Amino acid sequence: MILSDRDIKKELKSKEITIKPFKMECLQPASYDVHLDRHFLIFNTNQHFVIDPRDIPKDLMKKIIITKTEPFILHPGEFALGVLLEETGVSDKLVGRLEGKSSLGRLGLIIHTTAGFLDAGNSLKMTLELFNAGKIPLKLHYGMPIGQMAFEYLSSPCIRPYGSQGLNSKYKGDTKPMASKMHLNFKKKSLSK
Repeated sequence: MILSDRDIKKELKSKEITIKPFKMECLQPASYDVHLDRHFLIFNTNQHFVIDPRDIPKDLMKKIIITKTEPFILHPGEFALGVLLEETGVSDKLVGRLEGKSSLGRLGLIIHTTAGFLDAGNSLKMTLELFNAGKIPLKLHYGMPIGQMAFEYLSSPCIRPYGSQGLNSKYKGDTKPMASKMHLNFKKKSLSK
């Protein structure tokens, strides 16, 4: 069940949900508006022409940091990682879902291609998987509304929150966009025939 503004406020007060910084004007009827930070990662196409998920090079992506006055330009068909300005967290009894803003979707911006899920027990600045599906470049500005977080109760508190031993939680507590750590899945598990 998706939490209403009333329940989001209740869970913020009890610290079952954290949003830093929190602004009351960003609280919507059943979500919280989140904003774009200034940190991005883009593919280093000058150095790499293919990606092997089993062996991801450290320099696959390069950092871009924008200023308050200089936007990030996302060209048609391009992909970049960004990050939310807000740090959001949930206890072991809740999950969060990052959703796009319809006004930006109407411009062709997709803010997460697959991973808009905030696991129970995690607190971080969620990574944005930005894709321009339109035919015109988009200017993305520091601090602009970029999405909304909705929260849901679990059927019961989870036994092993995100980050628990043995879970292979690779992105706990991130505050900047992180490149894929998929290669760690191959190194941890032995592949049998």
